[in-house]
Amino acid sequence: MQTRNVLLASTAATAAILSQLGLALTFAQAESAIALTGKVGSAAEPIMEGVVVSAKKDGSTITISVVTDEKGQYRFPAARLEPGHYAISTRAAGYDLDGPKAAEVTAGDVATADLRLKPTRSLSTQLTDAEWLMSMPGTEEQKTFLLTCNSCHTIERIMRSTHDADEFAQVFERMGRYYPGSTPLKPQRLVGDKRRDGPEATLRREAAMGATPGWLASVNLSRQDTWTYPLKTLPRLTGQSTHVIVTEYDLPNPLIEPHDVVLDREGTVWYSDFGQMFLGRLDPRTGQVIQYPIPETKKGWPVGTLDLEIDQDGNPWIGLMYQSAIAKFDRKTETFQTWSTPAEWDTDAGQLGHIAIQGLPVDGKVWIKQSEGNNIYRLDVPSSTFENLGSFKDPRNGKRIGTYGLHSDFENNIYLLDFGAGNIVKIDAKTKLPTVYLTPTPNSRPRRGHVDAQDRLWFAEYEGNAIGMFDPKTDRISEWKVSTAYSSPYSAEAGRNGEAWTGGMSSDRVVRLDLNTGQTTEYQLPHRTNIRRVHIDDSKSPGTLWVGNTNGAAIVKVEPLE
Repeated sequence: MQTRNVLLASTAATAAILSQLGLALTFAQAESAIALTGKVGSAAEPIMEGVVVSAKKDGSTITISVVTDEKGQYRFPAARLEPGHYAISTRAAGYDLDGPKAAEVTAGDVATADLRLKPTRSLSTQLTDAEWLMSMPGTEEQKTFLLTCNSCHTIERIMRSTHDADEFAQVFERMGRYYPGSTPLKPQRLVGDKRRDGPEATLRREAAMGATPGWLASVNLSRQDTWTYPLKTLPRLTGQSTHVIVTEYDLPNPLIEPHDVVLDREGTVWYSDFGQMFLGRLDPRTGQVIQYPIPETKKGWPVGTLDLEIDQDGNPWIGLMYQSAIAKFDRKTETFQTWSTPAEWDTDAGQLGHIAIQGLPVDGKVWIKQSEGNNIYRLDVPSSTFENLGSFKDPRNGKRIGTYGLHSDFENNIYLLDFGAGNIVKIDAKTKLPTVYLTPTPNSRPRRGHVDAQDRLWFAEYEGNAIGMFDPKTDRISEWKVSTAYSSPYSAEAGRNGEAWTGGMSSDRVVRLDLNTGQTTEYQLPHRTNIRRVHIDDSKSPGTLWVGNTNGAAIVKVEPLE
């Protein structure tokens, strides 16, 4: 049995004793008793709806958050707060918490704390990436390329910089030499003089023309001590968007980057680490985290993992990026089996980040996407042999399909999401022939998604700011736009309860789509949250959303109450 690295066990989040207090929630009645309640207001707004109020018990790694209703009232269910001393915090753009900043929760009693907010003295530190993009002057083309940068750090970091145009050109050159899972806390250089292809190449081309660096130098702090344009904020969410409970689980090391977060059938939470060679497991009842070290297959190369999938036996599969391999974790033996691509295929930039295993029971084959040249591989698991299908081109114009995500259906056909354009490409597993479908929004840059129980492909449109769905029965793509501009949806998934979800890399909000009405509901997250993969636990209705805070070393659960 492989040695397990047990990193942290939080104080158990056990349910408090419920009491009949005669205090009913005004929505969903999902929780029967209240542990902590109060009103939130300020001098400018005596009643403040849409304020996120968070409570974290001393010594715990778990934060519980609720949102104020139309009366400015917040309520923490007793089932979520066990007795103890809690630190209180809030999120409302333009405001800081003046007090009180702590509360004592006692079993069988209702604690009351009316919170007073004051105008913030540092609005710039509160802005989301979406709000920075809203605020800064410039064309849509200029702003859009910044959506490449927030994979590693915030846009605020760029806006606070003092680089001039020449220095920005040097920054672009340097950034292209870093591993995609790099962060300011842990930058990883590629080997030798290698560079990443993709958006960074676009930045280098624009840098050579002098246009983009010059624009950035006009909107950062290189020419003045403060910004010459007003800082804009999104309005707080109201109505149904306030009917939610958000739980955040701190991970035990700030270097952990939970890229993909998924649940198995038993409700155990698994995550991939974008910047380290670990597969992580979280017990959502206690907050306990275990990390399983993944063996390195290419010593000296950048480390980190990306795509995480669970097979029909409950075993996690994971893409090992620049290690040029994929791995399967056997839960019974707690050991990894890895498959590396043949040496002759192992190019210097051969990321194997994306895998598709949903159709594995059909023919024993796993689909894999390799970044260099956008080649598509198939692994025959029983024989451990690889097949190289090469890269695919759009038959309409001959352009190479720039695959980012790939997803298999129940017959093990594969969908390629063309992140470089607006294409969904279906590859027939038997004939290997591609069929191209265009998203209604041109150049929407579909990124990642999921095939649902009806064999429909759901996906996010990163620049189309939408949820997309391809229905193979009709060969049509439908779209549902996200309300908040510059949300940058990374992935999308639909559950069995008539809803689909997506999350934005830029807005700190998640979006729930009602498939019966076409209406969307956004939920504000308590902290800056760089969202990648979204995953729905649809074992009950409404479903629960799980995401990782990739640059914040936390896992987040979002529970709508109606």
